[in-house]
Amino acid sequence: MKIAFFDSKNYDIESFEPYVKDRNIEVKYFEPKLSIDTVSLAAGFDGVCVFVNDTIDKPVIDKLTEFGIKAIFLRCAGFNNVDLEYSFGKLHVYHVPAYSPYAVAEHAMALYLTSNRRIHKAYNRVREYNFSLAGLSGNDLYGKTVGVIGTGKIGRIFINICRGFGMHVIAYDLFPIPNSDIEYVSLEELFKRSDIISLHCPLTPDTTHIINNDSIKLMKKGVAIINTSRGGLIDSKDLLQGIKDRIIGTVCLDVYEEESDIFFEDKSGHIMNDDTLLQLIAMPNVIITSHQAFLTKEALNNIADTTTNNILEFFNESTANENEVCYHCGNQANCAKKRKEKCF
Repeated sequence: MKIAFFDSKNYDIESFEPYVKDRNIEVKYFEPKLSIDTVSLAAGFDGVCVFVNDTIDKPVIDKLTEFGIKAIFLRCAGFNNVDLEYSFGKLHVYHVPAYSPYAVAEHAMALYLTSNRRIHKAYNRVREYNFSLAGLSGNDLYGKTVGVIGTGKIGRIFINICRGFGMHVIAYDLFPIPNSDIEYVSLEELFKRSDIISLHCPLTPDTTHIINNDSIKLMKKGVAIINTSRGGLIDSKDLLQGIKDRIIGTVCLDVYEEESDIFFEDKSGHIMNDDTLLQLIAMPNVIITSHQAFLTKEALNNIADTTTNNILEFFNESTANENEVCYHCGNQANCAKKRKEKCF
């Protein structure tokens, strides 16, 4: 089994090598992301392994099938970068649905705590022997209302973390969990009531730019917005305007909608052409990390373990792998009809 591994970083190689060793899996690690410009590297392989910013659209899928590629193995949970509908009947698509929901939920809270209590600013001051407390005041979390959009595994863990701080939680989800202790409200009510809004939903046509000019107008003055899910959930230009209009008081981002050619790379010696990102970084109430919420040792090991098992099960012609993505509804392959028919 020969696998072309795109967008590879040192931590990927270190975590994957122990899992593929002696398991009849030959991996070639490529530094570039998968795109129409790099897809030729996949020639001669049986499958490709990709990450969040690789592009698997119609032209790439056509080339992969031309090369005889049989499957795409995502080493992440989201699959918005794959044209699932066009891949139907051509390629099988597998993902890692739950590598470490704790890592992402914990990072979301870490971002907010850092920004709210000005930890990053205090750290830099003290390193310069400046022990002034001016401008470092924050807010208690106790008693605040946090609105959670998306109550999958990550969202529910984030809810539990918030409850540990004594916060009141409301939530919105297209598919509420029945008989749960979560207070579900409409999206409009969530925007109006929340002191903090945290995004934990997948990027779909329905959720693209769920945070936009119209939704921002509904929010409380001084609201905090956290996004550790997908950048496209937020219209970045509208977000920036919401900050300038003094509606949004705090922004915590681990993702950005135009991140694909920026994040995961060292751009310190380059001139940035993304004016929106430059303005966001310059804002004193914005904290941004470069899509690192998943980056824990436990998560990396789980990603490598699950991806390796996805590869082995596919090439051993197993039909029981629940990590295959349904081409029609986006759920797991066992949603209804599995691979051969539409599930609705």
